[in-house]
Amino acid sequence: MRKTLSDLTGLIDGARPARSVLRLLARRPGRMVVAILAFAAKEIPLWFLPVITAAVIDIVAGRGKVSDVIWWFVVAAVLLLQNYPNHILYTRSFMTVVRDTGADLRNALAERLQTLSIGYHTRISSSIVQTKVVRDVENVELMLQQVTHPLLSATMVMIGALTMTAIAVPQFLPVYALAVPIAIGIRYAMRRRSHTRNAVFRREVETLSARVGEMASLIPVTRAHGLEQTAVTRVATGADGVRRAGLHLDMLNGHVASVSWVAMQVLGVGCLVLAAIFSLTGILPITPGEVVLLSTYFTLLTQGLTQLLMLIPVGARGLESVRSIAEVLQEPDLEQNAGKRRVDGVIGDLTLARVSHRYPGAHEDAVHAVDLDIPAGATVAFVGSSGSGKSTMLNLILGFLRPSSGRILVDGNDMQELDLRTVRRFVSVVPQESVLFEGTIRENVAYGLGDVGDERIERALRDANAWDFVQDQPHGWDTVVGERGARLSGGQRQRLAIARALIRDPRILLLDEATSALDPESEELVKDALGRLMRGRTTLVVAHRLSTVRLADLIVVFERGRIVERGSHDELLERGGRYAQLHLTQAGLA
Repeated sequence: MRKTLSDLTGLIDGARPARSVLRLLARRPGRMVVAILAFAAKEIPLWFLPVITAAVIDIVAGRGKVSDVIWWFVVAAVLLLQNYPNHILYTRSFMTVVRDTGADLRNALAERLQTLSIGYHTRISSSIVQTKVVRDVENVELMLQQVTHPLLSATMVMIGALTMTAIAVPQFLPVYALAVPIAIGIRYAMRRRSHTRNAVFRREVETLSARVGEMASLIPVTRAHGLEQTAVTRVATGADGVRRAGLHLDMLNGHVASVSWVAMQVLGVGCLVLAAIFSLTGILPITPGEVVLLSTYFTLLTQGLTQLLMLIPVGARGLESVRSIAEVLQEPDLEQNAGKRRVDGVIGDLTLARVSHRYPGAHEDAVHAVDLDIPAGATVAFVGSSGSGKSTMLNLILGFLRPSSGRILVDGNDMQELDLRTVRRFVSVVPQESVLFEGTIRENVAYGLGDVGDERIERALRDANAWDFVQDQPHGWDTVVGERGARLSGGQRQRLAIARALIRDPRILLLDEATSALDPESEELVKDALGRLMRGRTTLVVAHRLSTVRLADLIVVFERGRIVERGSHDELLERGGRYAQLHLTQAGLA
């Protein structure tokens, strides 16, 4: 997969989508050569049958032999019968290239999305990402399927028609030359407008996808506050944008289709009349069969060009999707890990030296000049009011954000010099809202670990206080939890998240408001499980409820991104500072 990503990143250019498509197809030259040769063979009847028709007409007009007609029938039968095996060979070869290209694009997008920074993912809606991976790649596949066949067919017919006409009536070749510049003129006349309207339509679809995703995630909030009509109105606004942009695009496509059809049909009729006039007046020595031959060839040529012009909308949509895919593959906001030192083990010592971070567009640092030493195995709690910088600290330590200044050291090594993917193998996170996927309990607990023994999973579930409720499920740990764990309670989801962390035996543990959304009974079960999880590990805790951080080795109090206090629970209460004020407020004594 690594090779796929590097290959495609270099091949896809949003500024030159047509060239990018050709480069994608050229990645499998063997299959493409076989496909083109098979297509050329299967298309022979299309351009050679007019020759047979003209010959038969001339035999009849000249009162020729029946045997000559039969001979031409045998030639026609052979050419027609070979179409089947060659068509199957072409379909297998070319469609394998198309489907492989689609799979490669999706794999490259998925891998690229995993290398992009967390900042990118906070800016881009997950629904838009899904649209790019599913819809845009599908549009590229459809373009290749629907455009390539008529393009090759028109090319083969044009070559065959020009060749046979050059042999039979070379003087008529200039008439054929009229069709191509007219078709090219129509294509380029519509090119810019087609590009613009397809781009607008794509943006409107992405906006609608984002609003539908928001609506789905906010349904509990919407229902709780009686805002159903507001949600419907937001989606309806997006749908209306898609409707208007789609209608404008459809009208443009309608103009293209009508102009193309009328121009080519007029040329076809003109060719027939001109050939008849030349034959009747003797300007050219054209037989009745050759009149049919020339007219048929010109009709095939104009039909092919008309079909290609009709496919401009499909091609434009596919090329716009290539641009959309390129936005991800060429996005520069990467988490840079390539070439950095890999880590084979982590002890758990963390050092923050004058660490600051400012978000793009912000006027102040979210975290400013933080100095902190965290020895291996220690539990450190970050507390403070909302927006004080606690969660930013966790994201910095995870490497999701980069310090604007200062350094973060893991076991004495600067994180900027390490491959963070290898560091994170020794880190586990238990967030406020645990994220489960549509799968079984077992699959969620063992996520990413491959083949894990039953004893190891059972031990993790027991240590997470999850074993009892798992046993009560209809199929035990083979029960499907639903999308995002919808079939489980908040406390159950959180205990599965703890089991997922336990089974990895991390050296560094990050707890982000891990109990704030739970009822008292569930909170006690989760806190008991967290106690086992934290034992012997470097643990960083973010919590609003100060009752959950009493036993921390060190409590760090943040305000406006700065450390204003640090110490144990008892020490901070004795000082009567910001922590004591927060404690009194939560205890209802302030």
